[in-house]
Amino acid sequence: MTIGLVSGTVAAAHKDPTLKGVTLLIIQELDLALAPTGVGLIAADCVGAGRGDLVMVTRGTAALHTEPTSGRPIDAAAVAIIEKFEIE
Repeated sequence: MTIGLVSGTVAAAHKDPTLKGVTLLIIQELDLALAPTGVGLIAADCVGAGRGDLVMVTRGTAALHTEPTSGRPIDAAAVAIIEKFEIE
């Protein structure tokens, strides 16, 4: 899993029918110092995240193990809104 910052959403008039009702987020991946890694991605929103939220993102088959993503063509999902984290 990775940490990311939600920077926006994607609107797509023509998409796979199974994506109807799925909010797609634009996420900037961050390192553990919360600095941008330069990698951006689009992920399904499983937690009601919004612009400016720090989120935990899972990818690959793990992204399909949530209620909103099961059976859909998803390879990345925002699965938690991060309130706080600590590094020792």
